Amino acid sequence: MRCMETPDNATPAGDPDDTDTPTGIAAKDWATASAEPQYRAAVVDLLGALAYGELAAFERLAEDAKLAPSLEDKAELAKMASAEFHHFERLRDRLAAVDAEPTAAMEPFAKALDDFHRQTAPSDWLEGLVKAYVGDSIASDFYREVAARLDSDTRALVLAVLDDTGHGNFAVEKVRAAIDADPRVGGRLALWARRLMGEALSQAQRVVAERDALSTMLVGGVADGFDLAEVGRMFSRITEAHTKRMAALGLAA
Repeated sequence: MRCMETPDNATPAGDPDDTDTPTGIAAKDWATASAEPQYRAAVVDLLGALAYGELAAFERLAEDAKLAPSLEDKAELAKMASAEFHHFERLRDRLAAVDAEPTAAMEPFAKALDDFHRQTAPSDWLEGLVKAYVGDSIASDFYREVAARLDSDTRALVLAVLDDTGHGNFAVEKVRAAIDADPRVGGRLALWARRLMGEALSQAQRVVAERDALSTMLVGGVADGFDLAEVGRMFSRITEAHTKRMAALGLAA
């Protein structure tokens, strides 16, 4: 579940609108907002899920580097893996700073994320690129949607660790080149990307459903969460961003 930007022609869903003035929790800092115990628990869950996602991304990129067809590609993925680990360290340190034990915060999300990665293990280099670009970007869109409703300190951290590691444009370049060389590759990768979309959404829903504080925050039960209608619109925006990413790759959604 990690988090890459979309190229310029496919803007991610959920970016906060800089012209909007934050209200409610979004206008508060962590010290003020965390006085609400349920909100604090929800943020610890969110940071725990993100931290484990970053750690898993580091491991996966290191594995994907073994499939790289050239030394240059291998080095590029190694650099991205290093960036993911740095993001993990920032989240781990933040959890410790708010008196949450980082391993305990990550543990509830480990099985769901590990299951997702086992079920969507790529069979080759191109599938690995598509998985990182398409699958992880769905998670990125989700976290960006949620970030707009977080306190200012937590929002800044979440958005910082969602910064692009460079993998998005790298994946688009390599996948499009492969399709240009052999158009038959496009059909296989399109099916693969559709499977990733379904698995990623199922996994996200499972994680949220199992964590009461997090699910309550998302549906408006804590502070400025989404109402049920907005949840539907949020997933529509995520689906639209996925369609744009598929187009950027040269694949049919």
